[in-house]
Amino acid sequence: MKIEENVQRPTSNSESFREQAVQRSIQTLFEQFVLPTYARFDLVLERGEGSYVWDVNGRRYLDFGAGIAVCALGHGNLEIADALNEQARKLVHVSNLYYTGPQARLAKRIVDLIGPGRVFFCNSGAEANEGLFKLARKFGNQGPSLGNRYEIITARESFHGRTLAGIAATGQEKVKKGFEPMVAGFRQVPFNDLEAMRDAITESTAAILIEAIQGESGITPATVEYLLGLRSLCDKCNLLLLIDEVQAGHFRTGKFHAWQRILEDRPPDFLPDGISMAKGLGGGFPIGAFWVREKFASVLGPGTHASTFGGSPLACAVALRVLDVIQRDDLAANARRIGDFLIQKLKKLQQQFPTILREVRGVGLMIGIEFDPKLKAADIVNRLHEKNLLTVPAGNSVVRFLPPLNLSQYEAEEGLHAVEAVVAQLSRP
Repeated sequence: MKIEENVQRPTSNSESFREQAVQRSIQTLFEQFVLPTYARFDLVLERGEGSYVWDVNGRRYLDFGAGIAVCALGHGNLEIADALNEQARKLVHVSNLYYTGPQARLAKRIVDLIGPGRVFFCNSGAEANEGLFKLARKFGNQGPSLGNRYEIITARESFHGRTLAGIAATGQEKVKKGFEPMVAGFRQVPFNDLEAMRDAITESTAAILIEAIQGESGITPATVEYLLGLRSLCDKCNLLLLIDEVQAGHFRTGKFHAWQRILEDRPPDFLPDGISMAKGLGGGFPIGAFWVREKFASVLGPGTHASTFGGSPLACAVALRVLDVIQRDDLAANARRIGDFLIQKLKKLQQQFPTILREVRGVGLMIGIEFDPKLKAADIVNRLHEKNLLTVPAGNSVVRFLPPLNLSQYEAEEGLHAVEAVVAQLSRP
């Protein structure tokens, strides 16, 4: 596909006025009719192609956010459009009272990428985590001899969705405010602290849930020792080990899931008991899922869980096409190569401006740039908008890179130039 040059096309005063009027009218409609649950940036996006998007004023931006790790193949992807068109002409939706080919094939593909188990399909990461919560509760109530175990231990600074149970599981106080009392059965301990996790286990504990890489709080990977230690601890205490791969999964790190990348040099006998996923799984089309290890596949039987739209032929057909393209074009290797390049260059920039950039961390194309705490993430993101780069804020002062998996070397360099320009501006007295 031909990408337009990043130049502002000349416009007359009347054209400029019309474009600004369109932007204002759309923003006014939002203000009047959309619940104000998001603090939106002052951009009105209209279309996309590859790693770029354009606003209603015709200005082009390089997108290093990709819908917050969703648009794995970028924007306006013709193969996704073809998959939607082909499947929509055959069968868009039937209920899960029946069998369909796309759901069966997608479940097999996911199992092949993880390990022996079964898959439940839903529509979002929050729903996928709700499924894991129910799995843990049902597991903890399997019989009188095991007692009534219902508690799930999660990590501080984690993020597991915006449902009532999701915010109770999340280890960030800011998302809990105003929704008290919290859903019972969740406790948080420090991340990457095996001893703290061990000390938190009680006779009521049924499961441990962590992210292999904490995303929303600023890109913090789990250590090898932590993951292996949690598996051993869960085996010893008869607990489920659950991993939230909603943001870090789907080849963003160079492996299907982040825990697989972190443990790739270790013996291949590690398996979680449940994994939630969504975001990049559909490349932009809404789909979520959770995988359950074969040993526990019968815990959720008929009548225990359901989703009207989950696993629709349309959603599954798109997800299958996304997996096909990732495999054909070896985008896992591209995520590693371009991710390593970005991290290397950003670390050099951090060494050059240590008072502005505190740390660069990440794996593959999931990268966090931590700025001086006095610099707010949203302000940095706005500065990058001025340089035609879209990024995603995290925590107080971290900017995330979550670009499409097919990001090119040229596009990576373009994004780096924007960051370099902003950092140079911030370093001036």
